[in-house]
Amino acid sequence: MTEPVTPSGDNTLLKEVLPDRKIGRLEKFLGPENYRILRGLLKTPASIIGFILIALFILIAIFAPVICPPVGKDPYKIPRDGFSGEPKAPGTVWKKNVPDIPFWYKTVTGNDEWVHILGTAQGQYDIFYGIVWGTRTAFRTGIIVVLSTVLIGIILGSLAAYYGKWVDQLIMRIVDIFMTVPYIMMALIMAAVLTPVIGRSLIPAILALITFGWMGYARIIRGDILSVKQRDFVLAAKVSGVKDGRILFRHILPNAIFPTLVLASLGIGDVVLSFAALSFLGIGTEIGYADWGQVLSFARNWITSLGQYWYIVVYPGLTLVFFVMGWNLVGDALRDVLDPRMRGKS
Repeated sequence: MTEPVTPSGDNTLLKEVLPDRKIGRLEKFLGPENYRILRGLLKTPASIIGFILIALFILIAIFAPVICPPVGKDPYKIPRDGFSGEPKAPGTVWKKNVPDIPFWYKTVTGNDEWVHILGTAQGQYDIFYGIVWGTRTAFRTGIIVVLSTVLIGIILGSLAAYYGKWVDQLIMRIVDIFMTVPYIMMALIMAAVLTPVIGRSLIPAILALITFGWMGYARIIRGDILSVKQRDFVLAAKVSGVKDGRILFRHILPNAIFPTLVLASLGIGDVVLSFAALSFLGIGTEIGYADWGQVLSFARNWITSLGQYWYIVVYPGLTLVFFVMGWNLVGDALRDVLDPRMRGKS
């Protein structure tokens, strides 16, 4: 009987091929693949900037009542400092419908009374208040629309991929029809039709964005399921007599849903931008609601005077840009990390 040979000598080549590496607690908890993704994101300067921007907006949304205390029963109603049509410059004293002074205000601004930190828009709506409370509106609309579109896309895409044949043909033809029409134009038409029926609120724009926003998720989950359902563990489950519903939701979806969830997390910025576009065009919430698109819409009558009233466009516009930029930076970095050609570089 031959005894096992014990390697001897320097074995430098073996150490290079199989290096000793300690596995930390975080890697054990997340798993090697998720840990690789997290490391790749944290090594990318662009993604770090994106995470910082997203975290900043999350903090603003959470602490909105502390940053700018609400005025009246509805905190999302922007308080008006009078009814003058001409905007007021930043630093102007706030005289009517003044919020309570928070603990941080005197220390940061050095003022004993409220001033319009970012100025007022047409109608004397305070821009700072609209931006702060509009952050909550942005997250609320973004999360509701994305969750709804992802759910619809996953259900229809899963049914199309798993059952195939006429089910797949029917669902995919519906997807093709929806994708041939301009997204924002059809959402605008639908929201305009629903607004007189439902009333001015978030609901018409949200329903419109959901109706025309689920197709991309359906196509992605369909493609992933078509790949996963041919694997051995799925075929073994079918041979064992496991029911279709259990196979689909217990065995296939958990192994195919990750790319769809990644796309969903990146879709919040696009949804908020589309919602702001609808609000800018006058579709959606009532006048004076804390929404970035509506705050921007107050500048429409002053386009020719932006040299003097620049703040009515710059501040809400930059807020929207930074919000979308945060999600896009993280999305681009995540796409690079998940790219098979980048394996070993992160």
